[in-house]
Amino acid sequence: MQDTHISLAHGNGGRYMRELIEEIFARHLANPDLDVQADAVPIDIAGGDVLFTTDGFTVQPLEFPGGNIGSLAVHGTTNDLAVAGAIPKYLSLNAFIEEGMEIDTLERIIKTLAETAAEIGVKVVAGDTKVLRRGEGGGLYLATTGVGIRSGHVMSMKNIRSGDAIIVSGPVGDHGIAVMLAREAFGLRGDIQSDAASVLNLTTAAMQHDGLRFMRDPTRGGIATVCSELHRATGMGVRLSQQDLPVRDPVQSVCDMLGYDPMYLACEGRVVAIVDPSQADGLLETWRSIEEGSEAALIGHIDDAINYVLMETEIGGERIIDELEDDPLPRIC
Repeated sequence: MQDTHISLAHGNGGRYMRELIEEIFARHLANPDLDVQADAVPIDIAGGDVLFTTDGFTVQPLEFPGGNIGSLAVHGTTNDLAVAGAIPKYLSLNAFIEEGMEIDTLERIIKTLAETAAEIGVKVVAGDTKVLRRGEGGGLYLATTGVGIRSGHVMSMKNIRSGDAIIVSGPVGDHGIAVMLAREAFGLRGDIQSDAASVLNLTTAAMQHDGLRFMRDPTRGGIATVCSELHRATGMGVRLSQQDLPVRDPVQSVCDMLGYDPMYLACEGRVVAIVDPSQADGLLETWRSIEEGSEAALIGHIDDAINYVLMETEIGGERIIDELEDDPLPRIC
């Protein structure tokens, strides 16, 4: 394939499309279960409940400090399975490529996607490609479906009780600010890295604790959105401590300059866990013993004495954390 940029012919089902699939997608994603000629593929699922999820990715720019849309697609999809208590096994991949995209950039992204999947132990077994006319896309959109096997620990918001502890596995807001700085928005630059990563080690370790009630990855809308969901689902309030919320100094500095609240910023490699208060210290110790959770923190509790999400501020005041309405950073994942 000698072309340097994507053309509409790469999406017409003919030779150019075949060469694109064979020389970029199939070459990097190659595994015994991948059949680029089949309309459907068999997968070997046994040994537990099957969980599946689906997701889409439109992040801009396509490459950012700490990752790109390819690694983000794998992490985002497999993390949704992991926080549900599953071991990810298979992915499908749909690529919507804009006419004019550089083929070298596409190959770099798909290569990273393949490497990320291999690191986690998942296989891409099916997919599709479409080419959009120039100006109708953002270079590349990805859509994925993930399949996994529940590892045995069944979690639900229905299990949550008043007094349960809320623990986050590490500093929040890194991904949101890293992507924003990669856009060179507001004339700002920085070296903040996205936290985009697999959370499978964190979730597997957390499930050793039988007091674990529920887990969620705080992606779009951040910690605030997870807490709002907890409030709506349980009918109980959430009491948080700003002093205990882990935020890196560079992230906080950007937020202070631009008026962002780290509570609402997307994370792509963090887990929020709700756990019986008697096991909170144990879960913290477990997470802090592994690299991905070394900065884990207990940030609050479920509280049936209030009917909202409440933040106790560092100066001793209180403020209500409202549900997200406007999107502060669109196309963040």
